[in-house]
Amino acid sequence: MFKKVCLFSGNANPELAAAIGQYLETPLGKCKVTRFSDGESFVEIGENVRGVDAFIIQPTSVPTNDNVMELLIMTDALRRASAGSITAVIPYYGYGRQDRKVAPRTPITSKLVADLVQISGVNRVVSVDLHAGQIQGFFNIPFDHLYAMPVFLEDYLKKRFDSSAVFVSPDAGGVERTRAYSKRLDASLAIIDKRRERANVSEVVNLIGEVKGKDCIIIDDIIDTAGTLCGAARALAEKGAKRVVACATHGVLSGPAVQRITDSPLTEVIISDSILLSESAKACPKIKQVSIARLLGEAIKRIHSSDSVSSLFA
Repeated sequence: MFKKVCLFSGNANPELAAAIGQYLETPLGKCKVTRFSDGESFVEIGENVRGVDAFIIQPTSVPTNDNVMELLIMTDALRRASAGSITAVIPYYGYGRQDRKVAPRTPITSKLVADLVQISGVNRVVSVDLHAGQIQGFFNIPFDHLYAMPVFLEDYLKKRFDSSAVFVSPDAGGVERTRAYSKRLDASLAIIDKRRERANVSEVVNLIGEVKGKDCIIIDDIIDTAGTLCGAARALAEKGAKRVVACATHGVLSGPAVQRITDSPLTEVIISDSILLSESAKACPKIKQVSIARLLGEAIKRIHSSDSVSSLFA
């Protein structure tokens, strides 16, 4: 489709990269990512990239450290090969939850990763549903923050729910995100009052809103161990919800997440393909995916042609 653009993918999510390439009618560039026996990553670009717009599609998901290093090394290889520009397409921004100091003598790792990405030679970053929007400010280069909401609405929610449904925020921090969904379907809003004692452990304290006899849709950006999600689902079921489903952009699904979802009152859990699913997650009948390949592909097309990206979600 394009004469002066190349798409490259590391090992993090080749399926999403292939789907983006198919949308753009552009094959993935030749890029060999291997490891030495001691675990060091090595990247070799297998074609001429001089003067081209290079796009690296690399979510920094599990294994996070390996995928971050692959992104940095691919960027360095492209920069030294005289690529015209390098855009890092990071559907899931790893370390995004470490965006501020939460205790004395702790790091702000989101900022550290941003510094590393810029120093490696990236000219622009594209990401989807950052855990904290202010992460954009950690970068001194253009940053396009996309939202998966239009994909979830068009491919799933509008086909199955109407204004009688209730959109539920699993915590106070997600109210703005959940309200945006509820406005699109002209539906009501409920909020889970949650208090966290320590990382990855949460307790549902109270439910604000009326959910009895209604379809409830829990909206979140990340499902990690699924403790928060399943606790919210149980609280909704106890309050008489007719059906409980969940939509989340990033399915990290670490530790006991898949088993918790299987054992929970949740009917379905809809996630995007920003992160490659594990075999156990693929086998879970409750977990379903919608693809953000069209969203990212359209963003790449507009960046390459210098068109507006913000109009994708305006």
